[in-house]
Parts: sequence; structure tokens; C-alpha cells
Amino acid sequence: MAFTITCVVSLFFWAVVSAVTGTKEPWDLANYWTIIYPAALALSAIFGALLKSVQWSAGAIVMFAQIPVVLVISGASPLLGVGILYAAVLSIPAITLSWLAGRLRQAYTP
Repeated sequence: MAFTITCVVSLFFWAVVSAVTGTKEPWDLANYWTIIYPAALALSAIFGALLKSVQWSAGAIVMFAQIPVVLVISGASPLLGVGILYAAVLSIPAITLSWLAGRLRQAYTP
């Protein structure tokens, strides 16, 4: 159940980012690195703490959820492959944070 919630909330997060900012690709925003990416990292850590197993997957889910949102809003473009690569690179810190959050929760949960 937590896995499904992670997927749905991640898609919703990126859809809201695109809708509120009016951009087709979230990573093109000027405040992506100062507000949006840190918020996505925080979301990854929260979901990593909530998942009982494979906590690392929360970070990957949150970051890769950008891709379907971009596809729905702007369609497939020749640069989609670059976007997927970009999401993969950006998911490395998110995966690390979600895994650490899950390990911390396990360590401090009786």
C-alpha cells in the first residue's frame, strides 16, 4: 500500500509543480535547484521512512515520476532520452536519502 501511495503522491507532486509554475519540464525552472529539487529530496526521505522494505526505491520513484508528467504535458520529444538520463542522475541522492531514512526508522523503531 505504501508503495502505491508513493507512486501516486510522486506523480501528483510533479504535476502540481508543472501546473503551478506553468512549465512543461520541471528541471527547466529557475528555482528547481533551490526549492523544487530539495522538496523532492525531502519527499524521498519521508517515503523512505514509511516503506517497510526496499526503502531506496522511494527516491527512484519520486525522481522518475517527472518523466510521465513531462510526457503527458509536452509529449514525447527527441530530448526525452536526455530527460530520462537526467532523472537517473538526480535520483542518486534521492535514493541515498530514502534508504538512509528507512534505515534510521528501522534502527529507532522497537
